[in-house]
Amino acid sequence: MKKAIRVLISGASITGPALAYWLHRYGFDVTVVERAPALRSGGYGVDIRGVAVTVLGQMGILDQVRAADTNMTGVYFVNSKGDVEGQLSEASFANQHGVDIEIMRDDLSNILYDLTKDTIKYIWSESITAIHETEDGVEVQFIHEKPQTFDLVIGADGLHSNVRSLTFGDEAQFKRTLGCYISIFTLENYLNLDHRVMLYTMPGKTVGMYSARGNTEAKGMLLFQSEALEYDRYDEESQRKLVENAFVGHTEDWETSHILKTMKEADDFYFDEICQIHMPTWSKGRITLVGDAAYGPSPLSGQGTSLALVGAYVLAGELKNAHGDHSRAYVAYEQEMRGFVEKNQKIGKLAAGSMVEKSSFKIFLRNFMLRVPILMVFQFKVISKMVAKAANGIELKDY
Repeated sequence: MKKAIRVLISGASITGPALAYWLHRYGFDVTVVERAPALRSGGYGVDIRGVAVTVLGQMGILDQVRAADTNMTGVYFVNSKGDVEGQLSEASFANQHGVDIEIMRDDLSNILYDLTKDTIKYIWSESITAIHETEDGVEVQFIHEKPQTFDLVIGADGLHSNVRSLTFGDEAQFKRTLGCYISIFTLENYLNLDHRVMLYTMPGKTVGMYSARGNTEAKGMLLFQSEALEYDRYDEESQRKLVENAFVGHTEDWETSHILKTMKEADDFYFDEICQIHMPTWSKGRITLVGDAAYGPSPLSGQGTSLALVGAYVLAGELKNAHGDHSRAYVAYEQEMRGFVEKNQKIGKLAAGSMVEKSSFKIFLRNFMLRVPILMVFQFKVISKMVAKAANGIELKDY
């Protein structure tokens, strides 16, 4: 490439910086635009599995990411009084210990930003308002910045992608709801959890708490099933009220009351619908999507971060191979990734059902199986095999 191809990436969480790293490495001129004023704090633990671990190794940050592993040792299912009804040991996790990684979302985001901050131009507190493709490039308008022209525009801006909406239309046509909502936030580790997860499940609802950052703090988690809810994604107070209303009548159960109280005061409150993104194509002209924006498997799947890291690697690699020719690169990117995406989205559908059981009988049956070693070992061998197969369901090219 004689002249560096100018690429605008929307989104600076995980997918955007990962993609920016690879594109810069291959000689592209990259700018990242982010709506938030700085890196977002908070969020939940994210899993990195299979070939995504290989990608981290090629980026030179695998040891750094492993050092931030949450090192969870068990999941404990409790009843309304806090008595343990069943448990999963670390050996039963779908994660393969020593191979797969769980890391807090913001820890990974910080690592990726530190890797790229000296070579990539980041524009904070900014968002794209219009995208117009011409024969020679893409004219982009912003809220604050002057309009600019880029050769390529890539949406790495999550489930509710702004680039996707501007380019492909309303989110509703691509969203596949899984029938539940989730809220996560930081709270004091007042139960003194030692690398443990505690879950209280009732029909259609789950209250959880798990230790984080070497047990110095904890994360509260509230999940509930519901028909589609209408709410403003930028109105946190209305979202907090939705969560509170979902647990009316259950505040005396386990730690629900305290966790709800903390939720209402949390600075890093997170709320979203559990859904997937399904699109017939991820690209249109010079514009494409990567990660959750194109093929989000849902926050409960444990596969979203791996898909994002691999997607960034493949997209950048195909652009390199095509010498920046987007028409060739985008087709190759979709061909490489489509099967891998479909395998991992299937995991997301199964995960949503297991995290929020619909009936008391199913909760009883799950807890019973967890108390019978033979049944538990068999069940989780099947699950682990299925997850590992999906996580390794693509052969990475050497770009």
